[in-house]
Amino acid sequence: MQYIKNYINGELVEPISKNYIDNYDPSRGNVYSYIPDSDEQDVELAYSAANAAFHEWSNTPKDVRSKYLLKIAELIEKNLDKLALAESLDNGKPLKLAKLVDIPRAAHNFNFYGTGILHYAAHAHSMEDSAINYTLRQAVGVAGCISPWNLPLYLFTWKIAPALAAGCTVVAKPSEITPMTAYLLSEICMEAGLPKGVLNIVHGLGGKVGNAIVSHKNIPLISFTGGTVTGKQIASIAAPMFKKLSLELGGKNPNIIFADCDYEKMLHTTINSSFQNQGQICLCGSRIFVERGLYEKFKNDFVALTKKLVVGAPLDDKTRVGAVVSKPHMEKVLSYIELAQKEGGKILCGGKRKILEGEFAEGYYIEPTVIEGLPYNCRTNQEEIFGPVVTIMPFDTEEEVLSMANSVVYGLASTVWTEHLTRAHRMAANIHAGIVWINCWLMRDLRTPFGGVKASGVGREGGFEAFDFFTEPKNVCIKLK
Repeated sequence: MQYIKNYINGELVEPISKNYIDNYDPSRGNVYSYIPDSDEQDVELAYSAANAAFHEWSNTPKDVRSKYLLKIAELIEKNLDKLALAESLDNGKPLKLAKLVDIPRAAHNFNFYGTGILHYAAHAHSMEDSAINYTLRQAVGVAGCISPWNLPLYLFTWKIAPALAAGCTVVAKPSEITPMTAYLLSEICMEAGLPKGVLNIVHGLGGKVGNAIVSHKNIPLISFTGGTVTGKQIASIAAPMFKKLSLELGGKNPNIIFADCDYEKMLHTTINSSFQNQGQICLCGSRIFVERGLYEKFKNDFVALTKKLVVGAPLDDKTRVGAVVSKPHMEKVLSYIELAQKEGGKILCGGKRKILEGEFAEGYYIEPTVIEGLPYNCRTNQEEIFGPVVTIMPFDTEEEVLSMANSVVYGLASTVWTEHLTRAHRMAANIHAGIVWINCWLMRDLRTPFGGVKASGVGREGGFEAFDFFTEPKNVCIKLK
């Protein structure tokens, strides 16, 4: 049984308390490793290391910082199979998904920001012949980075890479539910020769480690991805301390399908946008709105394709839908399916826990579920479920579907399917979301801003917006005469 360790000041260390937490394999429902049950003492140790390393790291030339990040990217790519297997085992997702998306994207994050920092520029403004102003962008300090369990290494590196590239040092907390690839990243950083204290990874519970990072008086900025309720709690602590905040929170994303869409392309993409990663992606389209003339055809075809999705063990090549991440999360998702029926919804397919055979019989599997007949403003259609569950609803007009799509407190992402150019632009302008995909889903250019509106978050990640977050602008004015 493996004991995961913290990564502090360039070394793998036990938690000060010597206490550990069970780490479950969701595909089998059993404990397969142990996580440090760290607390504020471990966070303080990590902060001290990061603070001691900050001056030298922030003054290290950009091209040198870049080389470290590119070396880490190279080692992630070299260890693709090992990392993908660890991600699949820890999270329950299909191995082929981890190989295709999670681990390559983690490497891409380090590559992108490792090269992007070389092109990050500030501004200069001339006041005719009297003065010149220029802007310095300086690393803020020790960054607190807290990431979620659904795309563990992918989203962990999405925060760490720009922070390190910008010159910050980092105290990072991965999810206690999926810690393994963050632990393996520690070993990669050691192999890459990353200077001591530049990156520190503290494992443990959110109430202990996460809270200690957020409330630490000398950590000036927090980057968090996770649930909206936790985001509110973080904001309530950090805002009075005037910390910089980046909060990427929940979503209840609409998928709007007009009758003039490219039907086959739409249908197969909608299967992915509904059920990829067991629906555990904040960008999944969980509310599907279909123009009435197309509704019955779509319903029949979509349900037929959903029924063909293979729910199975993550390492099986035939598996399209693996295990959800934990037993409590499985119970939460199943409770929403029960709620939907109480609210008048009709289960068109799925709706139950899937019991596999043999060693996977205790795993946390849920059948992909499609529900119709619910009002747009019921709890099932308003609250984030974050599992392999979608609702489908007909609509008649643009105005009607916009009203329904925008009715939730969230505003992260959306998808629109139409071949009508001006309609596509109208919908994009009027949907309350940080991202609008037209005739596609999950196409990501890392240069673009990423984030949501309303209860889906504060601030933007991605591109130079990330560098802006991890640095502070300082205006310097020089009088010429």
